[in-house]
Order: sequence, then structure tokens, then C-alpha cells
Amino acid sequence: MIAAPAPPPFLQLAGHPLRWRLLSELARSDRRVGELCDLAGQRQSLVSYHLRRLRDGGVVSARRSLADGRDTYYVLELARCGELLGSAGASLHPGLALRSDPGMGNGSARARVLFLCTGNSARSQMAEALAEQLSAGAVRAVSAGSHPKPLHPNAVRVMRERGIDLTGRRSKHLGEFTGRRLHYVISLCDKLREVCP
Repeated sequence: MIAAPAPPPFLQLAGHPLRWRLLSELARSDRRVGELCDLAGQRQSLVSYHLRRLRDGGVVSARRSLADGRDTYYVLELARCGELLGSAGASLHPGLALRSDPGMGNGSARARVLFLCTGNSARSQMAEALAEQLSAGAVRAVSAGSHPKPLHPNAVRVMRERGIDLTGRRSKHLGEFTGRRLHYVISLCDKLREVCP
């Protein structure tokens, strides 16, 4: 009798229930260890052990907070996960290799994305406009801030150079979007990320 081949390393790595839970949580947002412990209902030493395994496997990375440098955020390496998942499928059968779909996003449903930063005066406004332009209508983007300030003239100038007019846009408080159904909420600074509900 011929022994079956071992599962691909990605499946061995991601197949552990706690590691799969951590990957699932990181797919939703960058997280601190304490947040992951609360979400998984596990002690920090166990979560840290499995995070280290995921980091060693190249599917998770860590970065220091840009707000104050004290916190470490764990980040899902989405492109790497996609590569490993595609090769895992292909190892079972060539027809299971994942391919990128150039037509993806051309359906009738548009993705709804909220970009957040502290002032909603530059970064998030620019991200909102760029997402709508670069997605060719596949994304419906909005933006807001925790402490809105008037739209920065340099943001208007820089976007005008790219052929995008920001004049007439207003800064909005993130509270305006409470209760709205969104596909993604993207924070553009750690300061906001740490106060965002």
C-alpha cells in the first residue's frame, strides 16, 4: 500500500483550529495580542505561540503602532495566503489552482468602503476619491474622521494634479456612519484605529 502524501505545509499550518481562528480575525482587521486573546477566548501565552508559528510560516507579520510605538499589531499577509492556498489546491488537483479573476468586481453589487483618519482632511478624503476612480465604479467609498477638520488645500492641489477634483467635499465625523452596512472599514492611522468603535 502506498502512503498518502502529507498535506501541503499551508494546510498543516492553517488547519489548527486556533490558528485558523487567528487568521480569520486578522482577515477582518489588524489586531493586538490582547484583542486576539479576547476574541479567541485563550490565554496570551497560547495565542502568542500560535502567532509565532503563523509569522514563521509567512502568513502573518507584526508592526509597531505608528501612534505611540508601544503596541504591536498583527497583520494578515493576504497575498502570501492567496499564493499558499492556490498552491495547496493545485497540489491536490491542477484544476483547483486559484486564479485571479480580471472581471471580479464588475457585477451589480458595489463594495462599500469607509476610510477613516483623525481629521478627514487629507488622507481619507484622498483614499475615498482614489478608490472610486481606480475601481471604475466597483467601489462606493466614503470617508470620515474622529476629529474632523476642514479639507486641506494641499490635498485638493495634489488630487487636482491627478485629475481628481476634491473641491466641494466636506469633512465628516465617523458618527455619521454608525449603523450603516459596509463591506470594509479601513483606518489610515493608528491613532484613529485605537479609538474607533
